[in-house]
Amino acid sequence: MKILAINFGGIGDEIFFLPTLISLKKEFPEAKITLALEPRSKSVKDLTDVIDDMILVDIKGKNKYFELLKLVVKSWFGGFDIVVSSGGNKFISILLALTGIKKRYGYDTGKLSRILLTSAIPLNKNQYACDMYHDLVSTITQHKTSLPEINVEPQEKLPNTVLVHPGVSKMSVQKGMTKTVSAEVWAEVVKLLLEKGKNVILAGGPDDEEVIEKIRVFLSNINPSPEFVNSQSSLTNSPLFLRGELLDFYGKTKSLKDLAVLIGKAEKFLCSDSAPLHVGVAMKTRTFAIFGPTDDKKLIPQSELVTSIKANDNCPIKPCLWEHRQTTCENLDCLKITAEEIAEIVYQG
Repeated sequence: MKILAINFGGIGDEIFFLPTLISLKKEFPEAKITLALEPRSKSVKDLTDVIDDMILVDIKGKNKYFELLKLVVKSWFGGFDIVVSSGGNKFISILLALTGIKKRYGYDTGKLSRILLTSAIPLNKNQYACDMYHDLVSTITQHKTSLPEINVEPQEKLPNTVLVHPGVSKMSVQKGMTKTVSAEVWAEVVKLLLEKGKNVILAGGPDDEEVIEKIRVFLSNINPSPEFVNSQSSLTNSPLFLRGELLDFYGKTKSLKDLAVLIGKAEKFLCSDSAPLHVGVAMKTRTFAIFGPTDDKKLIPQSELVTSIKANDNCPIKPCLWEHRQTTCENLDCLKITAEEIAEIVYQG
């Protein structure tokens, strides 16, 4: 059997989609699964072996419809038995019909979808995103994978450590989606955690260079640990030895899998509402995520391992991002969380 799965979005969306693919693999162990996704999210394959092949579709580029046409043509010659697609756009059912794949599964977006799809699944957005995606295969498999699972072994914990990953995707910043506190607040949080005796590891990816540089300026009077500076040890082979100091690990994780290993080594993980949060969930590390305009109930599971940190702002339309608007407001009362509040929650949690 050959299965085509289609899920457009950022790396976080692809991690949310993993339980759906895993359940399909459990139902059809010999199946070959091809995932059609955006180029920006292709690194998800580093985390899993359930994806056998990928089709990159640049729907954010200038040639969106040509890219979708190429996907349709590739599906004609792919020999697929089943296609499963996320997305609440009414066009999705037409796209799936154009593929010519016999069994088609997507969300119910109206009468046309019920005609064109083998099974049109009710779209319930008021639940954890992994569950929302997993509904797509509810009529195909009895298996239920509730959380993302990735191919990274459990790590030996570094004692008394808090890994801090302050960034969000550059695309969200460019689109005016402010989802985290300022660099100044992040720097103050790090200082407070250090004062409380925590070993703090600062990490980030290429999108986070600007915020990391600002944090470095604020923390310029704190020297990185000599053990870190001189260490040639591999993240996957040798532990780092901490001495209650700040370890600047920015740029040291070369892949999403490297980041997953580092998150696995930390006793606690503090991050924004971004893709690393979902890696933390998959690694089962005690995770704290700062939430502002987005809905934490849809983005984190109900688990004692994950805590959302939110402002007591009493905003009448919170959460608003994606629910009522596509950009954040100018006031940002939902992100007026003090460094003291954040550090205390992490320290006590």
